[in-house]
Amino acid sequence: MSELIEIRSGVELPVIREEIVLRTEDGLELVGELAMPVGGQPEATLITLHPLPTHGGFMDSHILRKASNRLPELANIAVLRFNTRGTSSPRGLSQGSFGEGVSEQLDLEAAVRFAKERGLPNLWLVGWSFGTELALKYGVNQDVVGAILLSPPLHRTSDDELLRWQGSDKKIVALIPEHDDYLKPAEAKHRFGMISHIDLIGVDGAKHLWVGESATTRVLNEIVRVVSPQSYPLPTHWQNV
Repeated sequence: MSELIEIRSGVELPVIREEIVLRTEDGLELVGELAMPVGGQPEATLITLHPLPTHGGFMDSHILRKASNRLPELANIAVLRFNTRGTSSPRGLSQGSFGEGVSEQLDLEAAVRFAKERGLPNLWLVGWSFGTELALKYGVNQDVVGAILLSPPLHRTSDDELLRWQGSDKKIVALIPEHDDYLKPAEAKHRFGMISHIDLIGVDGAKHLWVGESATTRVLNEIVRVVSPQSYPLPTHWQNV
């Protein structure tokens, strides 16, 4: 008997999960997971970069976990999540120690290298908070389509690093919560002003942590709109046959 399921916080749709290990150029092993569509080859791939690990960020931070629970089935998107160096989650502990966003360059490069070796298509970086700093600082030189930034604080990213995106053909999208603790929409417009092709999206009522199902739905819809527009907007219900 089929059942119509409302897609909300804890719902996990059909997905093929694989525990993976990323190996960095400086010899570390990082634990992670690749979530793939059940139906076969994905149309796009998200390489996710989690929030600040010294403040509770890890590969299971809720937006990233919900992306892996929903997007393979609803939008035919692969989702790669991993713990940066020194970060722990139920999946395990990545080797090394927190590098203040410097040595994590090698973590990002290891994730992109893994995705390319697997032949995953249309690679996108999706950074959240601290993860946006990694995407901005190091993603412009990677073989990716572009970067999607969730709540970028711009604490560690210099103006020179931002300017490198202006000279790039890589796409860049930033979701800025109205009530962000670090960078609100007006300031974001000023700071990102040097990147003429950036798609800046102010999200009314949202906060830095994107708490609540409405915020989650908005974030995942914006991601899908960019990387797999044929699957936008996402359905609010799923038919379990």
